[in-house]
Amino acid sequence: MAILKIRKAGDEVLAKVSRPVEEITPRILTLLDDMVETMHRADGVGLAAPQVGVLRRVVVIETEESGLLELINPVIVATKGEQRDAEGCLSVPGVYGVTVRPMRVTVKALDRHGREIEVTGEDLLARALCHEIDHLDGHLFTEHVVKYLGDNN
Repeated sequence: MAILKIRKAGDEVLAKVSRPVEEITPRILTLLDDMVETMHRADGVGLAAPQVGVLRRVVVIETEESGLLELINPVIVATKGEQRDAEGCLSVPGVYGVTVRPMRVTVKALDRHGREIEVTGEDLLARALCHEIDHLDGHLFTEHVVKYLGDNN
């Protein structure tokens, strides 16, 4: 496994739409492994492939609620409620803001074995699912900030 370089805000790759994964190849499996290692090293909750310069619809997330999730071609299929809470991003270091996200989110995706899975999360997991899937569509959390926190007011 390898630690990958996390792209920062301003890098054009973060503004592009990622392509779906057509086939789960050894290269995709290596990408998943490397993304997990990179996320752990950076002390993050989630990481999307564009954040490491790969325009593929691949996301990893790890919370206490969910354990490790490896999601290929994730799609939000249902949302419920609303939450306002602090959010940050490994690609926007040092910037934190309050965002408005759904309280509950259901996502369909493929796992690393190509099996369709459904994940439902609340609170932090719901926020992380929305945040990482936004990356796949070229969006940063800063587009959802209603109030910046700390020195970023």
